Amino acid sequence: MPPSGPLPATPPRAADPIRVMIAKVGLDGHDRGAKVVARCLRDAGMDVIYTGLHRTPEEVVAAAVQEDVDVLGVSLLSGAHMTLIPRIVALMRAADAGDMLLVVGGVIPDEDVPALCALGAADVILQDTPPEVVARRVRALVAARQPRR
Repeated sequence: MPPSGPLPATPPRAADPIRVMIAKVGLDGHDRGAKVVARCLRDAGMDVIYTGLHRTPEEVVAAAVQEDVDVLGVSLLSGAHMTLIPRIVALMRAADAGDMLLVVGGVIPDEDVPALCALGAADVILQDTPPEVVARRVRALVAARQPRR
């Protein structure tokens, strides 16, 4: 005989962790910084996927969409950011991934930061940013974002 009375309340579900993909796009072969960032975000409780080196913009955006990440972080040291980021933004729009946040990091000249933000980057994190600040900025971006579809 089933018990009478109200069913026990379902415990509240913890918020899903922030999902982040860290990508190395193009010919840039140095990934130490990207790995440090990936680890600090993981240690901060985020789900992190690292693409490895030498990915194309098409591969990165397809993987980010497939993995349904909240944040696509692109690490660039090659100086090709003003060529690669517009391509990534265009691919994200074509994939209807406009609610995914794009964060650009690496060796970026200060004068290119406003241009990257105007192109669609939610944030540009420069090479000397401490890891705990990176995690804090990613959390703040996700918290400020409109709810995802």
